[in-house]
Amino acid sequence: MGKRILVVDDEKLIVKGIRFSLEQDGMEVDTAYDGEEALQKIKDNEYDMILLDIMLPKLNGFEVCQQVREFSAVPIVMLTAKGEDMDKILGLEYGADDYITKPFNILEVKARIKAIMRRTTPKQKEVSKIIESGDMRLDCDGRRVYAAGREINLTAKEFELLELLIRNPNKVYSRDNLLKLVWGTDYPGDVRTVDVHIRRLREKIEINPSEPKYVHTKWGVGYYFA
Repeated sequence: MGKRILVVDDEKLIVKGIRFSLEQDGMEVDTAYDGEEALQKIKDNEYDMILLDIMLPKLNGFEVCQQVREFSAVPIVMLTAKGEDMDKILGLEYGADDYITKPFNILEVKARIKAIMRRTTPKQKEVSKIIESGDMRLDCDGRRVYAAGREINLTAKEFELLELLIRNPNKVYSRDNLLKLVWGTDYPGDVRTVDVHIRRLREKIEINPSEPKYVHTKWGVGYYFA
């Protein structure tokens, strides 16, 4: 069965073009034209990915993304017309996994969607499905994280970062390496993306993010799990 994607944009011609192209690739596409409609559809349905414009009526893309992250880790790609760094960083801060700047080539959109799908779809290989370290427990099949007995809601990228680090304890990864391993070599963003996600991850899993117990910084080198 094809992947199910929600496309959210108030420009109907853009939605129509994306929908037609994705359906040609065998994907099931749902649409919404304002933030409130999008949020309701995400609550009522299961999607494999959401393409979410920032400038929307009723609720903007940042507000939708923030509210979705309260109950779902579905991959979210923000669409921004401004192309400004601040919009991109804000999208990541609110829980987005990636961003695409308008105007865009539909081939780029499809390539980015497929790349994220590959990274977020559980791979069929012989690796441990449950990882435990101290009071931290990762369920890799269910993509769930527990720390000190409480479940923590992580985004797809936050989970992948944590899984990579916890599988390789005390191994220090540079920001460039983390960007390539988690986001892929074709990702157009920079290392600030890694810093934003590490900070958000710490805020969720650490009792005191300023004195981390799990994800540590090797100053001048990178990050590691201990």
